Amino acid sequence: MKKTLMGIFFTLAFVLTLGYLSVDTFAGSSFPVPVASGVNVNGNERAEIDYSNVRDGYVMIRFLNREITSVRVTIVGPDGINYQYRLNTDGRWEVFPLTAGNGSYTIRVFQNVSGNQYSLANSLTVDVTLTNEFAPFLRPNQFVDFAPGSRVVTQANSIVRNSGSALESVSLIYNWVIENIEYDFAFAARVANGQVTTHVPDLAQTMQTRMGICFDYASLMTAMLRSQGIPTRLVIGYVGDVFHAWISIHTPETGWINNIIWFDGAEWRIMDPTFAATGNQSAEAMRLIGNGQNHRSTHYH
Repeated sequence: MKKTLMGIFFTLAFVLTLGYLSVDTFAGSSFPVPVASGVNVNGNERAEIDYSNVRDGYVMIRFLNREITSVRVTIVGPDGINYQYRLNTDGRWEVFPLTAGNGSYTIRVFQNVSGNQYSLANSLTVDVTLTNEFAPFLRPNQFVDFAPGSRVVTQANSIVRNSGSALESVSLIYNWVIENIEYDFAFAARVANGQVTTHVPDLAQTMQTRMGICFDYASLMTAMLRSQGIPTRLVIGYVGDVFHAWISIHTPETGWINNIIWFDGAEWRIMDPTFAATGNQSAEAMRLIGNGQNHRSTHYH
């Protein structure tokens, strides 16, 4: 895509008219950073839930007892889906998104007591009215962890430094990811055979090793796009019968493009960075992902 007056107008409209962010983020890493501001905190001696910024689509949680080795978080929003996460036990705040829109959310923290048994450490039910529908999809969270100055952000800034529009930024980042990250077949095999039962993307590691599985691909591209002010959903679901992760984005021209974000000048195609990288955009890969009908989403992050 060439830089044209239309492209420049599109960029300005994206930033100023729709107001995803209050600043133009295509040319730098000015994105909203979650904070545990302490205004509204539901806490006890075991766990604290900072819900000061639910209007921005997230809560922050930390666990205070370092002797506990396994802690889980569940979030059930107005869509009724039970989102499940693990929480670190070293006292650090972690960000958890509220992705089901406006409504009531119940957040619970469970600590391991024995074997597979967990007890409730803290819980909170809160009504949420988001600043806008994009709020949860512009910020870092546990599964899409990036920060100002991180390698992910500086690389994204470099990739799109000459971009003239959101769509061009998507294209540039997409191509960089599929050309520079290799699929980790060995790790994927360990996941498939049960040797690895939980996996949270570590984007610093992905950038260093240039390897990952579908979750890492989707998380990396989500982080890069969000760092440029482009609302992006990390989607968890199935391709056929295979558990998988991919992304969806929002542009002013199209609204949410669910699963299909690659525009070849004539039509939108499914954008799944894992299939594109491992299949080298082969005819078989494109047949499988097709127009998105084989992708069934279950969770947004």
